[in-house]
Amino acid sequence: MQVKLNVIVAAAAVLFAAGASAQDMIVKIGHVGPTSGGIAHLGKDNENGARMAIEELNAKGTTIGGKKVKFELLAEDDAADPKQGTAVAQKLVDSKVNGVIGHLNSGTSIPASKIYSDAGIPQISPSATNPKFTRNGYKTTFRVVADDVHLGGTLGRYAVKELKGKSIAVIDDRTAYGQGVAEEFEKAVKAAGGTIAERQFTTDKATDFTAILTAVKSKKPDVVFFGGMDAVAGPMIRQMKQLGITAKFVGGDGICTGDLPKLSAGSMADSQVICAEAGGVEGAQKVGMDDFYKRFKAKYNADVQIYAPYVYDAVNVMVAAMVKAGSAEPAKYLPVLAQTEGYKGVTGTISFDAKGDVKNGALTLFTYKGDKREQIAVVR
Repeated sequence: MQVKLNVIVAAAAVLFAAGASAQDMIVKIGHVGPTSGGIAHLGKDNENGARMAIEELNAKGTTIGGKKVKFELLAEDDAADPKQGTAVAQKLVDSKVNGVIGHLNSGTSIPASKIYSDAGIPQISPSATNPKFTRNGYKTTFRVVADDVHLGGTLGRYAVKELKGKSIAVIDDRTAYGQGVAEEFEKAVKAAGGTIAERQFTTDKATDFTAILTAVKSKKPDVVFFGGMDAVAGPMIRQMKQLGITAKFVGGDGICTGDLPKLSAGSMADSQVICAEAGGVEGAQKVGMDDFYKRFKAKYNADVQIYAPYVYDAVNVMVAAMVKAGSAEPAKYLPVLAQTEGYKGVTGTISFDAKGDVKNGALTLFTYKGDKREQIAVVR
């Protein structure tokens, strides 16, 4: 009887071991965004997009190389600070992640990209738009949104041609993103025959803009462009109203968020703000994006701020490359990721060029009426 019992126990142990080994291969996906500080609402939005993708992949039982996979999200906060960004990048490398989605800001994504490149770990940013991000020759660096050449350029032409800007003021926050998009805007304004009447600078931590806005007001601007994020843009719009500046307020995707009306404390006039999101869908593809917005709201009881769908797509593009390569090892799936062509995401069709930029990136122009963001047009 004892012998029989031993045989049963041994057999059970073998079955358990076999079940455990066949059950789950752990694949770690890192995510980095600012979940503290002035734009924490954007960082959390990004992280929720990643979490949603990971949970769906686990629920449907994704397999890689014939093995069922359990995806784990390693979420880190870089506080939109370059120094903290490189520290958490190294932490993820040391944790032996299989890939990284992030960072949110260009100013953190660019220095972190060298750390991931040195470790051979693929990195897809859902929102870093500074051209330099993909211009360093790193084979591990990708993004799923159009860059500032497209973003700033489109807004610059729009300010001159559509808004009929005669006196245009430009302000930026001196970050890699803010300065980069402002420079591209300025170039496009001049190329379209417009004039920059005033150039001012602030920081991404500033709250008082009286001095620079007084200088701007003296030029009687009809358009004010701001290169920066919504946490600074909101108070700036409020102070513009206090000073009697009624100019159109134009900015890139950093200001184009659901929280901007709240951050400006209701001081935005209808259609005063024009902003562009580095992405966009239209026609039949809009159905997928609308469905994502509904599912996100149902899951988190919060509206999408801006980048969550791009994070969601970035996770799924990375995993699709792993599945196709039959391996989650960075060295094995990286070449497949680089060849991504025609991936159908909620943000549109994703293909990468030789630099790691998304091909034929779209841009969506928006304005605000009341506290609601309204689409003007999708531009390519």
